[in-house]
Amino acid sequence: MTLDFPPQRWLKTYYASRAAFSLIWAASLLTIGQQIPLLGAALLVLYPAWDAAANYLDAAQSGGLKRNRTQALNLLVSIVAAVAILAALQVSSGAVLAVFGTWAILSGLLQLGTAIRRWKSSGAQWAMTLSGGQSALAGAFFILQAQQDVPALAQVVAGYAVFGAIFFLASAASLFFVKKTAKAA
Repeated sequence: MTLDFPPQRWLKTYYASRAAFSLIWAASLLTIGQQIPLLGAALLVLYPAWDAAANYLDAAQSGGLKRNRTQALNLLVSIVAAVAILAALQVSSGAVLAVFGTWAILSGLLQLGTAIRRWKSSGAQWAMTLSGGQSALAGAFFILQAQQDVPALAQVVAGYAVFGAIFFLASAASLFFVKKTAKAA
């Protein structure tokens, strides 16, 4: 499935959509997800599932999964993470946080790889590069936290999603300004 967007417009739309989803997801997890535990659990599974779908759409729009191996691998990692979170929900919040952390490390490193690969063709990938690195570091911190008393799980992972949203918004804005600067030159 591909959408008919020029590459730069696609990335701006994609990054803005990722930001919006992350903000809505975090707000939902912190509000109704706290009031309705089953919905909160579903939201925890949904976040990596959405990441898988987003990576698929972006890869499809950008030449397919064969040309975008980091995104193909990220798709697989995110699907496995969604299933693993579903299983971890049966164990403990620490187990969920450990799975979420492992996923954050792997998907962050794969996002970093995608950003580096895209830098030449699309430019303005500094925020995605930082986001991938931040995700990997946050994931390592989550794994450490999971070994201790887990703080409020929803707040921890919602904060992670909000930081991701900020990076996605910065990426969309960077691409907007790169295009404006190129037109002015």
